[in-house]
Amino acid sequence: MKQVTTIAELRAELTGQGAVGFVPTMGYLHEGHLSLMRRSRAADDVVVASIFVNPLQFAAGEDLDAYPRDLDRDTALATEAGVDLLFVPDVTEMYPRPVLTSVSVDELASVLEGATRPGHFTGVATVVAKLFSIVGPGRAYFGEKDFQQLQIVRRMASDLSLPVEVVGCPIVRESDGLAMSSRNVYLTAEERRAAPVLRRALTAGDYLVARGETSPAAIAAAMTHVVTDEPLAELDYAACVDPATLRPPDRVAPAMQLRLLVAARLGKPRLIDNIGASAPVSE
Repeated sequence: MKQVTTIAELRAELTGQGAVGFVPTMGYLHEGHLSLMRRSRAADDVVVASIFVNPLQFAAGEDLDAYPRDLDRDTALATEAGVDLLFVPDVTEMYPRPVLTSVSVDELASVLEGATRPGHFTGVATVVAKLFSIVGPGRAYFGEKDFQQLQIVRRMASDLSLPVEVVGCPIVRESDGLAMSSRNVYLTAEERRAAPVLRRALTAGDYLVARGETSPAAIAAAMTHVVTDEPLAELDYAACVDPATLRPPDRVAPAMQLRLLVAARLGKPRLIDNIGASAPVSE
């Protein structure tokens, strides 16, 4: 594996290469990230991963400075996962002057995470569009844990006719159901034991969907009850939405595909999780 730190160097390395797979990350890699890299290794001629903690997607008071970083560890893990090129730019390389151009996907970015973290997804979409431009045509791999982010990136790539196929990959979980996240490192031992409550809430919502519940509000209420019953969890939202619009449908129709999402704070970290759910086919 070769590590590069400049845009010019990365572009030079990719000139004349075959099918390119790209895994953008903010580092502090875990099995979720590595699964994306291995997915690309199996499908693409060249695997590129980036590590860049993007300041544009952090609001005032969020954990930009405290975001976990360990480049030596990340480099070893990326090498083992089959990455060919590791792009590790600094902030001045990515943003050599104040950024006057931004990318927003308004309809999808104003709800759920976007309602809690205004401007977050503009920062995400802007840096991902920039990275797609740097790496060029190919496939880009994103985990479904950040489902809203995945849908925003998909829509951005489609709306802007970017020559990138956005590939969504399944959530990787700990043995007790907790979705893997770089922020899990912030959990105390007690909070870590409580954290699978998010997964249990999603399971409760999925159970209602499978039983034929037609009210998105009732499904969300069942998930809310599970989270609020955990003393260490402070619920942000629980939602049952149409995956394409990220908004609740008027009612759950037979055979409808849904996305159940939940976000809660446990002590310092704020965790998110989601699952797909399928309404039963009417008889």
